[in-house]
Amino acid sequence: MSTYVYGITAASHPALPEGLTGIGDPARPVRVLTAGELAAVVSDAPEDLRPKRRELLAHQGVLGEAGAAGCVLPMRFGSVAPDDDSVTGVLTERAEHYKERLRALDGKVEYNIKASHVEEAVLHHVMADNPEIRAQAEANRQAGGGSYDDKIRLGEMVAAAVKAREAEDGALVIRAVESHAAAVSEGPASTGWLVNASFLVGRDEAAGFLEAAEQARKDLPHLELRVNGPLPPYSFVEPGPAEPAGTAAGADAGAE
Repeated sequence: MSTYVYGITAASHPALPEGLTGIGDPARPVRVLTAGELAAVVSDAPEDLRPKRRELLAHQGVLGEAGAAGCVLPMRFGSVAPDDDSVTGVLTERAEHYKERLRALDGKVEYNIKASHVEEAVLHHVMADNPEIRAQAEANRQAGGGSYDDKIRLGEMVAAAVKAREAEDGALVIRAVESHAAAVSEGPASTGWLVNASFLVGRDEAAGFLEAAEQARKDLPHLELRVNGPLPPYSFVEPGPAEPAGTAAGADAGAE
């Protein structure tokens, strides 16, 4: 049977809670495979695994239980190896890389921040800060709305100003919290978000990080700011050498 891998830990990692289960229906018992100084948290993999909410939560739950006792390198949901030997083989082949990552991430968690503009509020800011836009809007108003070309011109001016404001506000959000983070990882651009960034935060810095995020929310009321965490440090488990085909590839990939 294939082996599902949740994450990688040190072999000295405290034992997992007795009776811990993970993905599958019925939920598969979670177990630990050891190779030298490393271990992998695994279970049997169901044949019909799909990224349904229950399975995603089960994956996160196992990582949460394991991470509560010490550092875990989280694997992306759906990381499946052919068998247990394939997993221990990768642990052996990439031992130095995984040990370095465990040292670097020990005592740290991930927070993700997403931010978007409140449309009416940002338009107010754009109009207030840009005399050229205000002049064009007033000219259109006095002309009964303006010609088609005038309307297009005003729309283009507003769109360009909002785009510039997105970059400016995104930088402000990151600057507001980054002093409390050990590292920052910019996420993929996503429609509707002007910030999608993950922050590697020491557990002893978490309170300060959250306070800084809350202050940014107050200082930038024209933004909607969402903070998610603490999470396993998905975004900071850097890729190492490629695994042989058919093994537990994806061990360094983060999950959304």
